[in-house]
Amino acid sequence: MNNFIENQYDNKPILLSKIPKLANETFLTEFAEMMNQPKHWLVAYFAITEKEELKLLAVFADSEIGALKIFSTSLNEITAEIKSLANEFPATSNFEREIHEKFGTQFLGHPWLKPLRYSHDRADKSQLIDNYPFLQTENPKHHLVHVGPVHAGIIEPGAFRFIMEGERILHLEIALGYQHRGVEKLMVNAKNNLTRITLAEQIAGDSTVAHATATALILEQGEKNATVNSSRIVALELERIAMHIADTAALSTDIAYQLGQVTAEALRTIVINTTQLWCGNRFGRTLIRPGGTHYPLTLELIEQIKTNLNQVAVRYKTLAQNLLSTPTLLARFDEICKVDKLVTVKFGAVGMTAKMTGVPHDTRTKFAFAKINDFKPVTENNGDIMARLKIRIKEIEQSHIIIKEELKKIVSTWFNTPTTPNYNTKLEKNAVTIALVEGWRGAITHITTTDGNGEINNYKIYDPSFRNWNVMALAARNAEVSDFPICNKSFNLSYCGTDL
Repeated sequence: MNNFIENQYDNKPILLSKIPKLANETFLTEFAEMMNQPKHWLVAYFAITEKEELKLLAVFADSEIGALKIFSTSLNEITAEIKSLANEFPATSNFEREIHEKFGTQFLGHPWLKPLRYSHDRADKSQLIDNYPFLQTENPKHHLVHVGPVHAGIIEPGAFRFIMEGERILHLEIALGYQHRGVEKLMVNAKNNLTRITLAEQIAGDSTVAHATATALILEQGEKNATVNSSRIVALELERIAMHIADTAALSTDIAYQLGQVTAEALRTIVINTTQLWCGNRFGRTLIRPGGTHYPLTLELIEQIKTNLNQVAVRYKTLAQNLLSTPTLLARFDEICKVDKLVTVKFGAVGMTAKMTGVPHDTRTKFAFAKINDFKPVTENNGDIMARLKIRIKEIEQSHIIIKEELKKIVSTWFNTPTTPNYNTKLEKNAVTIALVEGWRGAITHITTTDGNGEINNYKIYDPSFRNWNVMALAARNAEVSDFPICNKSFNLSYCGTDL
């Protein structure tokens, strides 16, 4: 028997009974072997209760063949403990901390095992976010700077604790467990799929389309509709363009380049108003629905989308040229808050955070819910703020091309393709379903398991920020504290997407 089940990625349910259950040591050995192969990336590592046991499930993606590999092990639920992999593989640290928080599982040898979010259903209620055990220093040359959890701007709660030497950041630790929204439990307890898709739209407001698409794929159980999928790609790429332009504005703000700020904000408005014209909401709420959409594209809308994006593309190209050629601006981007490829690989970075160091991590290659013609991820190599800006510039241009190609597909098929949503799909019994969607920050993952009646009994969500926050913290090391705001903006990770 293989130590894992291998399935070509297709959003279809996989029977839980087919997932091999390994002895603890075999599980850890298999896990380590997967982590040591560059072709594999860790999709998920989570726990579910099963009778009197706690079942750990590991999901890896094989980027060479576009397949998922899944295996499991079981622990005694009362005295659950297993060796930690976090020292050897830092990418596993947050996954282990999350399991520890929810179930009390002891990951032996973890470098600092503490709750990740402090959710209301955590195993140990005596551990409080108000007493979060930040790393301390006793060196008299060091001092602590604490920012948050309440911030001066319109921002969600999050605490940043800096260990400083003069103006230089030696260490940054981030705590995001203040919101207690309970999204995953709400998804399980939802009475119908319309409620679930509406909840998905609110996981992270700047990734409404991406999270809703992931939930729709879960509920569709692998059923495909080419026209619907093309329209989803258009919506996802509109979301990507809008957010990359918004971040261009934010970066311009932080270097006091007002012309760049107001220009980018005006261009973003055109993009989100295009989405509003389509479905009545600037962020794409109500647009994505399982099985279809209430807002099929018309020929008139398609022409308006093309007209608006052509205008945005021309004007943004001029803005990008200014940003990349003005010496006073370059001085604030080049070689600032830099990380190298070893860091992004070891910490399991996804999306732009991986691409800025030459790692082409993008689920639109082998794990797309619909094929994008001639797609190749864009990358940079320097890992600094400039690299993160250049990724945005390149992806905006690429997304424009993708949208035009998908609109051509829709025009050729939409007359004959039904697009009415279906909220009543029956889910496979005793199965796991996995959905991957490339949001503008990177890979979004939704996973469900079902019981013997086909009812969802576990719903797992990973926003790309869950994987990337640690990389951002490392990027700030040895930087001047005055560079931190622009470092933070250059990643623009999600607080609520992590603090579910």
